[in-house]
Amino acid sequence: MPDTPPIIDAVVIGRNEGAHLVACLNSLQDKVRHVIYVDSGSSDGSPNAARTAGAEVVDLDMSLPFTAARARNAGLARLNGAEFVQFVDGDCQVDAGWIAYAAGHLAADATLAVVCGRRRELHPEASIYNRLCDIEWNTPIGPALACGGDALMRVTALDPACGFREDLIAGEEPELCLRLRQAGWGIERLDHEMTMHDANILRFGQWWTRSRRTGHAFAEGAHLHGRPPDRHWVRETRRALFWGLGLPIVALGLFATAPFVAGLLPLMLYPAQVLRLAVKTKDWGLAVFSVLGKFPEALGVIKFYRNRLFGQKSAIVEYK
Repeated sequence: MPDTPPIIDAVVIGRNEGAHLVACLNSLQDKVRHVIYVDSGSSDGSPNAARTAGAEVVDLDMSLPFTAARARNAGLARLNGAEFVQFVDGDCQVDAGWIAYAAGHLAADATLAVVCGRRRELHPEASIYNRLCDIEWNTPIGPALACGGDALMRVTALDPACGFREDLIAGEEPELCLRLRQAGWGIERLDHEMTMHDANILRFGQWWTRSRRTGHAFAEGAHLHGRPPDRHWVRETRRALFWGLGLPIVALGLFATAPFVAGLLPLMLYPAQVLRLAVKTKDWGLAVFSVLGKFPEALGVIKFYRNRLFGQKSAIVEYK
């Protein structure tokens, strides 16, 4: 007698995604049993568009501080008997063969809690920033430490973990994956197309804001889970502070107290690092923005610790 296929639902989150949301929901047609769309205060008619597409709509309570983690948990709470759940951001389209392939892999290995695949940028040619996102999504195949916002997850693994940590303004997926791994579950990235994403980052200011949010996530992750053996995002936080704050402070100190040329010496580490990364990656754009990105990341780290010092809660940082 053939095995009964697993029951799979999808949770889509979004706000003012417009045509992207419609494309996202259409890409899930006939791929899952039920689609739950969690809307975070859209003003473009997204909830009605989702209902027309057959999705169950959950309107997130916007009187409380918004986080993507809250939205995902709100969708997770509406599942009814699903064994697997596909999380998708509303600006993504799911590959036609992904869910069946990923579900087969998850069903075949009872030790896995999460599987993800290749997320690609829809328009990497539109800007250097979109191309950088496309590179960022391309993580190694095989056992992984974390996933991103698009992933197929086992519900029986999520329930004991209580889902996503709702107070995180970013980095909620790696934080959840860390707790799942601590509980003995596995995370794996499969060699299969998963989603097409539209970052739509066309301006330097958008990229800078996104990088600042990344720095905040690094600092908060290190604060929560920076102790051994995980050392979650400790290196990333230290790198941001070294390149984005430490070196400029040393240079300014030398300019103020030593001959002018002494202040230039620490600054020479920046072009040296760009050259090192360019040789390693064979990509000058990636090398330049990897180094430049440490400045907004450092600002994000500083913001986290400043807010913590004064007992303030960081608000969501949006770049779109």
